[in-house]
Amino acid sequence: MSTENHNTDKRFAAIVLAADRTGKDPITQFTGAACKAFAEVGGIPMVIRVLDALQACQQITSIILCGPPETLHSHCPELQRRIDSGQVTWIPNLDSPSRSANSALQQIPADVSVLITTADHALLTPAIVQQFLQRSSVIAGDATVGIVKQERIAAVFPDAKRTVIRLHDGGFCGCNLFTFTPQGRALVNFWRQAEDLRKKPWKLIARVLGFRTVVAYLFGTLTLQQGLAAVSEKSGVTIRAIELDNPCAGIDVDKVADLQLVESLLKN
Repeated sequence: MSTENHNTDKRFAAIVLAADRTGKDPITQFTGAACKAFAEVGGIPMVIRVLDALQACQQITSIILCGPPETLHSHCPELQRRIDSGQVTWIPNLDSPSRSANSALQQIPADVSVLITTADHALLTPAIVQQFLQRSSVIAGDATVGIVKQERIAAVFPDAKRTVIRLHDGGFCGCNLFTFTPQGRALVNFWRQAEDLRKKPWKLIARVLGFRTVVAYLFGTLTLQQGLAAVSEKSGVTIRAIELDNPCAGIDVDKVADLQLVESLLKN
């Protein structure tokens, strides 16, 4: 277990996953953008919004962007400028999020803690990042995952369709925000087993947690703490959930409806 706690000044290297799925992605098809990360929201490419939020956070010391392919960079001059100036380090993405994350981790010294997020987190703000990092810094654990209660999202965005993990103590939505201490990096390898089942929560739980836990989930008795404890035991990495206050933390842009929702919010 990590002993890095009670330290709200802790520093992190950030990784932004920005893989290109040009041929299949509904956002690129709808917007005509060169890739999903370059789709504009409020006139600004999503990836630039994410980079702005990270660069405004004092706890972030460096940023690695994993994807999109270098051949597409000319379609986003502002991104090219940041890469050329050294504000952002670019590396190519691999064939899955976990492999891309692992590749990016190899670029970061082994004793540095890491934040991982995604380029489609168009509503990410410095305040959301700051709250997540500060709360992650004071919890004793090796890895943290950002969550928002589904009821909090539904109260503000009743029409938003999100992937919900329904547990005994409530429904929870992920925020595409993760931290790893040096010890917690081993969780990325465990992540590979789960990433293809992200949209099928019961199959995911069966695969990575085992029979007892999936039975508890199906009967509605599994709590968030029990689920995290089971993953921690299986992976050997102590994982903590960080509940965030802002429901926007649970909104990413996977579908055209998400894009339209985000656009409407930014106009208000």
